[in-house]
Amino acid sequence: MKVFIFPYNSLILYDLVERCGHKPLASMQELTRRMHRGTAAPPPYHIDFDDLQSSLESCSVDVPSGVRGRQAFLAPLVKEAEAAIFITDPEYAFGVSGCARANELVWHQVVEKGIPTLTVRYPRNYEQAERLVASVTRFLKQVESAGAENSS
Repeated sequence: MKVFIFPYNSLILYDLVERCGHKPLASMQELTRRMHRGTAAPPPYHIDFDDLQSSLESCSVDVPSGVRGRQAFLAPLVKEAEAAIFITDPEYAFGVSGCARANELVWHQVVEKGIPTLTVRYPRNYEQAERLVASVTRFLKQVESAGAENSS
């Protein structure tokens, strides 16, 4: 199952989703795919005119350029996602959460898509971290079993 993660560059969530046997969808994965295809613009841009045009499918032309730039990477991941996990109130080092407007737009796109979503708070101590891991693992198992029931 393809799982969109937020923060979208969180190595912790990426690893956890992958260990549970699913495919995490993250910004670094999209950038890697573009680099291998040879379609990524040189740093610091990483996006080109076609990316900006395609981002207009998910946001209007008058939104700030940072939102459109993030949408160039994130909208394709949301389209591909079969489930999503959001960590709210993350610490700075957990994963760059980017611009608030882009994050709201991504959240709206996920909700609008109607895929199963788990939202949990960033853990502040060991016990909360254990609960986070248990919640994510339980969610992924439930979504996987629901998907297996629907496909049979």
